[in-house]
Amino acid sequence: MSSIRDDYIAPWWTYWLHNFPHVNLNFQPIDNTFSPQDQNYQQSLIFLGCVAAAGLGLNLLCLAIYLSCLCCCRKDEDEESKRPNSCCVTWSAVVAGLISCAAVGVGFYGNSETNDGVYQLTYSLYNANHTLGGVDNLVTNTMGSMESGLKQHLARLDEIFATRGDYVQTLRFMQQMADNVIKQLLGLPDWDTAKVDLAAVADQTAYVEYYRWLTYLLLLILDLVICLAACLGLAKQSRWLLTTMMVFGVLTLILSWVSLGVDLATAVGTSDFCVIPDKFIMNQTKDLVSSDIVHYYLYCSQTLPNPFQQSLTIFQRSLTTMQIQIQGLLQFAVPLFPTAERDLLGIQHLLNSSEASLHQLTALLDCRGLNKDYLDALIGVCYDGVEGLLYLCLFSILAICAFCAMLCAIPKAWTHIASRERDYDDIDEEDPFNPQARRMTTHNPNHATNVHSFCSYSSSMGSQSSLHPPAAQAGSNAPVSEYMNQSALFGGNQRYENVPLIGRGSPPPSVYTQQFRNRYSPSMRATYLSMTEDQIRHFGNDFQA
Repeated sequence: MSSIRDDYIAPWWTYWLHNFPHVNLNFQPIDNTFSPQDQNYQQSLIFLGCVAAAGLGLNLLCLAIYLSCLCCCRKDEDEESKRPNSCCVTWSAVVAGLISCAAVGVGFYGNSETNDGVYQLTYSLYNANHTLGGVDNLVTNTMGSMESGLKQHLARLDEIFATRGDYVQTLRFMQQMADNVIKQLLGLPDWDTAKVDLAAVADQTAYVEYYRWLTYLLLLILDLVICLAACLGLAKQSRWLLTTMMVFGVLTLILSWVSLGVDLATAVGTSDFCVIPDKFIMNQTKDLVSSDIVHYYLYCSQTLPNPFQQSLTIFQRSLTTMQIQIQGLLQFAVPLFPTAERDLLGIQHLLNSSEASLHQLTALLDCRGLNKDYLDALIGVCYDGVEGLLYLCLFSILAICAFCAMLCAIPKAWTHIASRERDYDDIDEEDPFNPQARRMTTHNPNHATNVHSFCSYSSSMGSQSSLHPPAAQAGSNAPVSEYMNQSALFGGNQRYENVPLIGRGSPPPSVYTQQFRNRYSPSMRATYLSMTEDQIRHFGNDFQA
């Protein structure tokens, strides 16, 4: 019996998956032939899921070690070391976002491809179920009409033709032909059991596929939302949002590993079927249909004999013989027995309908229809279905990489944000060099009063009613000279140093100079003094942020 086909060739990725090691839970290699009822084969698929579970555990362990080292080994960083860390966090977030977007795109494509393959499978199963159901209905109706309708007509004609032995003999011959037709119909396989099995498989497959597609759709949307929310948290420097996204990132990482294990096991099992599908089909149907009939439908070659050809030929000849007999009785018996015409016409109508059923039965039993459904189902499962599963596996891998990068970047970003907030809290709001204090003094007059009370000085030189510089005193020449040099740091006129400033409630420039030197490093003082007023304002804003 030939088992070589040219109309179906399994794709290369099914052979690649078929060659995956098949090991049971006892770490013993087993045969990779598709046999889902075998316990060892089931364990080999479960073993692939266990490999994914082990990868999840290792991944979580590495993340835990990384976070522990990050928390235990964190040290205070100076201003020069903060900039590269911020850049590292930024690039990690960018890479995680790009990988996450790529993973979502691949996931949508793989989910659609898998759904298309499963839809083609269920569509082919429903078509095959319709074909087998049509065969079963035709056989049942033809046998019913032969057993009940023809028997009633022959019984009445037997009473009418009781006086004519030759006509009665013709009726006996027709009864034999009808029994012969029923015998041939009974010789056909019982398609009812196979039809019910196909319908059940199609319904269950469609049900599972719907929830699988919906689950992956929600998972893809969840990945996208987490990625966008994490980017928003980094942009707004929101620690609570980053912490929330970190928790959801760990949950999504676990779901990605679970989906990887399920998709990989399903892809390997489906590929085992796709490499040698005919053998599995014949093993499953050996108790329902003869192997010759199954082989005829699986390969559908012109060189293969039709296993129904003999039964259909006898059926056709029996109907033709019965129609010839009816024509003779209508021609010769009706003139003698007019009451027999009604039953003879009824038998003729029954034979015509049986002949029409015979033509439909011949067309349905032809191998081309069921073989086309079988090939469509194979192509849908082994091409689109397995390809979609591979893309879903790729989606899971990319999602794992993206969320690992995100989980590594978020703690650093959280630490960086906390460090900046701590530095901001260390800045004195009443510092005259703090741009925030300047804005508060400008926009809040009440706050200006507080600054006035803090910075007020009473001068013993000059009077409040005059702003002209008093005469220099002899005992203070050296301090005044140093005083005047310090005031030159601010680019002001030296004559204003000795002007009484009690009316303004502001200390002399030398006080600012001393505070400036005590609070800021030499490099920052040089940078600050080289700026214009607008640049000083922007510098204060940047330092505060």
